[in-house]
Amino acid sequence: MKKKQLMDLIALGEGFTTEFKRSGTSNLGREICAFANATGGVILIGVADNGEITGVDDFNRLKSEVQTTARSAEPPIAVDIASVDRVLCVTVPEQHGKPYSFGGKFFMREGASSQQMYREEIRKFFFREGLIHFDETPCDRFSIQDDLTYDAWKLFQRRAKIPADMAPLTALANLHLFKDGSIAHAGAWLLAKDIRKFSISADVACALFLGTDKERILDRRGFDSDIYSMIDDVVVYILSKINVEYIIKHVKREERPELPEEALRETVVNALAHRDYRSTANVQVYIFKDRVEIVSPGGLPAGMTKADLGFKSIPRNPLLFGMLHRMEAVEHIGSGIRRIRNLCRDYGVAVPQIDVSEHWFTVTFPRPGGRVESPQPELTHHDKIHEAHDEAHDEAHDEAHDDLTDIERQILEMCMVGQRTGSELRLAAGYSSRSGNFKRSLEKLLDQGLIEMTIPDKPRSKKQSYRLTERGVRLQKTRKDQM
Repeated sequence: MKKKQLMDLIALGEGFTTEFKRSGTSNLGREICAFANATGGVILIGVADNGEITGVDDFNRLKSEVQTTARSAEPPIAVDIASVDRVLCVTVPEQHGKPYSFGGKFFMREGASSQQMYREEIRKFFFREGLIHFDETPCDRFSIQDDLTYDAWKLFQRRAKIPADMAPLTALANLHLFKDGSIAHAGAWLLAKDIRKFSISADVACALFLGTDKERILDRRGFDSDIYSMIDDVVVYILSKINVEYIIKHVKREERPELPEEALRETVVNALAHRDYRSTANVQVYIFKDRVEIVSPGGLPAGMTKADLGFKSIPRNPLLFGMLHRMEAVEHIGSGIRRIRNLCRDYGVAVPQIDVSEHWFTVTFPRPGGRVESPQPELTHHDKIHEAHDEAHDEAHDEAHDDLTDIERQILEMCMVGQRTGSELRLAAGYSSRSGNFKRSLEKLLDQGLIEMTIPDKPRSKKQSYRLTERGVRLQKTRKDQM
C-alpha cells in the first residue's frame, strides 16, 4: 500500500471494509475475525476514529502481535501487514475457510462495527455460506413407520434404479438419505405423498392470466406431491396452457409447442433443485399472454454471481441434486442455463431473460407473437451477446461465420481437430499470456453453443479443455464446403 492509497482510505472513513485503531491490539482478534467472515477489509493501526494519524512506535513488536493474534483464530487467518507513514496497515483478504472464530466466539462485520453472532445468526450464516445444506439435515416430521409406505417406496425404487432385493433402509442409508434413525429432508421430499407435511412451502403454485399482468386469473393450480412428480406435473400444466402447432409429416400428426418442452423442463428442475427450502415462499409459475415466468425463492447460492451463470454450478441442495441426476431428471450437471439458452436458439425462439435478486431467481420465456407491453429488464452482457446472435443466426451458417472475429475462427479451427486446452487455444490465437480479448472470444463461442467445456461442472479445472459442439462442427463443415 502506498501513501496515496492510505490517505484515500482515511478520507473515506470507517466502514464495512475499513477499521481505525489509535494504538495497540486491543480487540484486534475480534476485528480480524469479523472481516474474515465477511468480504475482507483493512485495519489501520495508528489512526484515530476522526481520521487523525497518531502513528505507531514499535513497528516490529506490533507486527509480531498482529500475526500472533491472527494465528490464534480458529482456523488461523492469513493477513498482510505493511507500514505506511507510521501507520500499520493490516489487510485481511477475503478468506475461504469460513466461518472463523476468535476466543470461541464468532464475529460478523455490520456497517462500520464488528458484532458478535449468536446462535440463530450463526445458523443463518452457515446456511448462507453453503457450509450446511438444508437438504442433508434430518427431517423430524418424517415417520419411517407412517410415511415410508409400500407405494411410495416402490415408486422411488423404480425411479432411483434400486435393486429389487435391497431393503429400503439399507438403500436409503447407502444413498445418504437415511442416517442415525432419521430421513434427510432430500429423502422426505422424494418420498412425499404431500411435500407440505415436511416443508410447508415446498409446493409449486401455477397460474394462467388473461393478459400481460396479474389482474385477471383464468386458471390456478397447485402441485404438492414428491419433487420428481411435481416436475412432470408442472411441465404438463405449462404445455396445456400455451399454444401448440400441429404439423403433418408423412401422414403422421406431430405436436410442436410454442416453447421447447426440454427448456421448460430444465428450468422447472432447476427451480425445484436449487431453491432455498428454508424460505416461506414457494416456486411460482406464471403464464401470461406474452411470456412464461418461473420464479424460485433463494437467489443465487453462496459463491456464485450472475456472471457465473452458464459457466459454473454450485448446487444449494447437493444431495437432492445428486438424487435427481440419478433419477435422470437432471441430464447435464453444470450446464443448465447454457443448455436452456441453446435449446431455445435451436428451437427458433428467443432466449429467456434471467433476473436475479438476493431472494429470488426468475427465468422469463418470451412467448412467440406475444406483445410485451411493459419495459423489458436491462440485458446483461451475456444476454446481449445471445440476442445479437439470435438475430444473426439462421440456417445459413456462412452468415454466422462472417460474424466471427479472426481469433474466434482460429479457436474453432483448432477445436476442429480435437479437444484443446485453454493454453493451446490462446497460443494458437497469437496470445503468449492471458488476454481480455481472448477470454471474451472464448466466452462468446461458449455462449453461442459453438464450443463446450469437457468438464462443465468445474470451469476452472486445471484439466479443462474445449471441443466443438454439433453446431460448431456443422458451421465449420459448411464453411469448408464453401471455400
